[in-house]
Amino acid sequence: MGEQGTSRRRILQAGVLGAGAAVGSAVTGVPAASAAVDSAAAVARSGGRPDPENPRFTLAVVPDTQYLFDLDRGDAAPLAATFEYLVERRGVDNIVFTAHLGDVVENAQASEFAQADPVFAVLDRARMPYSVLAGNHDIDGSLDDQRGDSPYLRVFGPQRFRRMSTYAGSTPDGYNSYHVFRAGGRQWLLLAMDWRPSDAGFAWARKVIAQHPRLPVILTTHDLVHADDGDGVAQFSEHGDRVWKQLVEGNDQIFLTLNGHFWPSGRTVRRNAAGHDVHLHLTNYQDRYYGGGGMVRLYHFDLARDTIDVETINPWILAQNPARRSPLAEGEIELTGDVDRFSVPIDFSTRFAGFAPEPLRPARPARELVIPGTVAYWRLDGPVGSRVVDHSGHGNDLTSVLLPGSPADSLRASAEHHPDQPGHASWVFGGRKKPARGGYLRTADNAPLNRLTFQGGYTIEAFVKLADDGLDHSWEGLLSRLGTGADAGKTGGDTSEPVVNLAFSGGRQLQWAVYPLDQNDTFTNWGHEEIAGRWFHLAVVNDGRRTTLYIDSSELLRNPATRSNGLATTGAPWLLGANHYANTIEQTFAGHIGELRIVDRALSPKHFLNA
Repeated sequence: MGEQGTSRRRILQAGVLGAGAAVGSAVTGVPAASAAVDSAAAVARSGGRPDPENPRFTLAVVPDTQYLFDLDRGDAAPLAATFEYLVERRGVDNIVFTAHLGDVVENAQASEFAQADPVFAVLDRARMPYSVLAGNHDIDGSLDDQRGDSPYLRVFGPQRFRRMSTYAGSTPDGYNSYHVFRAGGRQWLLLAMDWRPSDAGFAWARKVIAQHPRLPVILTTHDLVHADDGDGVAQFSEHGDRVWKQLVEGNDQIFLTLNGHFWPSGRTVRRNAAGHDVHLHLTNYQDRYYGGGGMVRLYHFDLARDTIDVETINPWILAQNPARRSPLAEGEIELTGDVDRFSVPIDFSTRFAGFAPEPLRPARPARELVIPGTVAYWRLDGPVGSRVVDHSGHGNDLTSVLLPGSPADSLRASAEHHPDQPGHASWVFGGRKKPARGGYLRTADNAPLNRLTFQGGYTIEAFVKLADDGLDHSWEGLLSRLGTGADAGKTGGDTSEPVVNLAFSGGRQLQWAVYPLDQNDTFTNWGHEEIAGRWFHLAVVNDGRRTTLYIDSSELLRNPATRSNGLATTGAPWLLGANHYANTIEQTFAGHIGELRIVDRALSPKHFLNA
């Protein structure tokens, strides 16, 4: 951006202080620049290599550094410290790419680029990929990308990036480039566009995107949005409106744009032609103490959480001895305002579905899931009212039952299923309480499963989605065994409780409450609160000594260390989608059940149905 005393809007319109208007003589031998050259130690301290498959990774963004390279008035040390920090942290923070947003220098002078060159070499020697684009202070800002040769192009033209594995190409003029990097198990495309792309430059960018039709795209440029009103809400600049119309609006792959040039920082969200959100962020700190001091914006992508966590820090000040920091420096270590430290929720799968849909996991035949030790395997994929076949081959088929007064649709078939579920269907259970209504399934009175005691251990798995209807379904049962503790000869606890009960508390916590063979009292494992309306996989695993609960293959906390062997039985049927008290069914399950498998041994998560 321009001098603080100059109107930002005027600079935007006129493009002043470009190469044609630059003043001052060439300056060499700036002490800070020579210090920046000696960065071999920083490279040696590199904190490992990034992991391209890790769902958590970081994109580093460096805005306008022009005051650090301003004839004889600058200081290269802050930016050198930032780059050294990124090198040292690349393994820890999984930094996969660094993007500079333009205005590397102040007056577009060759002498200034000579100062900046060795600072960027810190990243070159560490083989950390990065991009640079021209801001209005790097070139003749009155011209577009057809301006021809310039000191900027001699230092930051295509020749600088050709040896990078991420560099993919540039426009013939050399002022626009694109980069492809791998992170989070997929490839991403980053466009580094000139301060003023020509129509040919925009056409090139559209072609690049079209040639990579499945890649999400991050657009970096110098001028796109501003937040001049000071409320942090960004708006298109005059040129930014052109960028939106020529490049962003019609290209659904662009989901994030980053620009500098203006201050203060800001952000906004706009809908593109496809009706999807595009996040537009302005970041620039040249107006702050020490020209921003090499401030860096870190975009921490977390694909598992569907979130980008953004922070803004100053590594140069962080590295200083706290006892010697100046009062102004103390306030610049980290910026924590709403436009500098925030989180952006993005459902990446949904946002990218229009151009890179995640392939659906194909259905798997039931016979492939009948592993050794399978004693019952039910898939709720047939019409309601029909017998639910036990695919284990042991004859533990299920039949449906409706509680008196229940609507006919208390059980109904659905095509909905967990994405990792082998069978692509489910049944919807419409359980109610007070009075009890709904339907459930049960084994026959003489089913072999009724007699099993599982002394060698067991694994019980199910795919479930709890109803999100706002009603009270506390203590609803998913799976239980008829017969009470008293019926099985137990005297501890509430002996009217079922001998086996897999249920959900009023707080939607998974509960496994049973009478083991070797215990006279009830034995209970607890889970955490589940989210209604969301599919999950659950597993109860007993190795003959200890029982452990899993949700989505993750071991839970509240698993007793007390020995627990086998399951008490009275030989009565099993209930799927209901539980009982004193052998009276008080309510049924509310939600979806996809399938359930019981194996007579302990399984590890790698052998679960969702593996």
